[in-house]
Amino acid sequence: MEEIILSINDYLWGPWMITFYFGLGIFFTLLTRFLQVRLFKDMLVQIGKGEKSDEGVSSFQALSISLSGRLGTGNIAGTATAIAFGGPGAIFWMCAIAFIGASSAFIESTLAQIYKVKQDGQYRGGPAYYIEKGIGWKWYARLFAVVTICATALLLPGIQANSIAIGVENAFRLEPWVTGTAITIILGFIIIGGVKRIANVAQVVVPFIGIIYILFALGIIIINISDLPDVISLIFRSAFNLDATYGGMMGSAIIWGVKRSLYSNEAGQGSGAHAAAAAEVSHPVKQGLVQAFSVYIDTLFICTATALMILLTGMYNVQPDGSGSMFIVENLPDVEAGPAYTQAAIDTALPGKGAGFVAISLFFFGFPAMMAFYYIAEVNVSYLLKGVYYKITVFLLKIVLLFSAFYGAIRSAKLAWALGDLGLAIMLMLNSVALIILVKPALVALRDYEAQKKRGKDPVFHPIRLGIKNADTWKK
Repeated sequence: MEEIILSINDYLWGPWMITFYFGLGIFFTLLTRFLQVRLFKDMLVQIGKGEKSDEGVSSFQALSISLSGRLGTGNIAGTATAIAFGGPGAIFWMCAIAFIGASSAFIESTLAQIYKVKQDGQYRGGPAYYIEKGIGWKWYARLFAVVTICATALLLPGIQANSIAIGVENAFRLEPWVTGTAITIILGFIIIGGVKRIANVAQVVVPFIGIIYILFALGIIIINISDLPDVISLIFRSAFNLDATYGGMMGSAIIWGVKRSLYSNEAGQGSGAHAAAAAEVSHPVKQGLVQAFSVYIDTLFICTATALMILLTGMYNVQPDGSGSMFIVENLPDVEAGPAYTQAAIDTALPGKGAGFVAISLFFFGFPAMMAFYYIAEVNVSYLLKGVYYKITVFLLKIVLLFSAFYGAIRSAKLAWALGDLGLAIMLMLNSVALIILVKPALVALRDYEAQKKRGKDPVFHPIRLGIKNADTWKK
């Protein structure tokens, strides 16, 4: 079974798909006229705007929910595996895809706001909603919803739980089943409270752990500051086959950099769009800009911090074939690629403290991600079902997700990542098609936002005036 999944992933993450995702990000970057740079100030300003209401959450809460999904264990374990299998050059490609991917995050999140609905007293939205209302392909919208439920409830939670369990076992010698049980109990308590409880937990936990982690990383970087120019040079040289040690690894660097970047920041996957739709804002572009900035926070800040800690301290192995039988660099014999790299890096500065700090960080990164996965799955269930069928399915969904988290904690890391990569690839493919078709309404909204800003107004969205159909929530 594992070999079949790995073979499918090799195809789905082959050169043709990597080229497509790069092209898509560049396409949206050009259409938005490098929005990532032009409107950077607006991204920061809009984070603090937007007040929560009975129907929606604030812009900051929506950002926190989406960051819960983005700031998962991929920031620690995923970055380490990118280096292990793609070499230091993978970090360059992680950052490159994050920069252009911010435009994809903007498009999908703006569309989610345009076509959001008010359902059961709450704002709901995401790819399934904008596919049906914007394109009219109800069958395709249902397909995306089903795939997303399977991915977020079955395939993706296991990676978070697995990385947490590995980190805890390395640090505190607790058996994975013990960690899995604790995760299941705490997660069950939070998801029973629904989106409001998830938002309240996320807005406290996510900023706190993000800031603490970056401060820790800065400490490691400062201690090794004299080596920083060499490490940055190594990243660039190995990204383009200009380093003797990593010659011939450019292809692996690109594949693993793109794969781990997309898994970490989720740009174009559609997951962040679900949280974006829940925000109470006066114009869709406002939340689109906030979600674009979340990609920067995830990859350019957190993932880069992890990578620099690992590379500056030399606490990593590089094994291009992933089999463990051939190493280009082997600085950590008998250490599996993953959070142990970061633990070893911190130990160089604080002996005996690295394992514990990373284990705690993995918990506070991975746990909110599982909360976000539940929220995304629930939104798609609400799209497919109504009434008593919805309530029954949501109850079953909670059981399935909790089982997936527990099972993920006790299964092999290789299988956990393979299943997660499979779910990510399918969601990316389905959502990318929709974004290409629906890019026009997002661009119309962007031009309207900028035109109102030039006139000195606080932008307010009027879809009928702009010729955007089926944006029914905004008409009211």
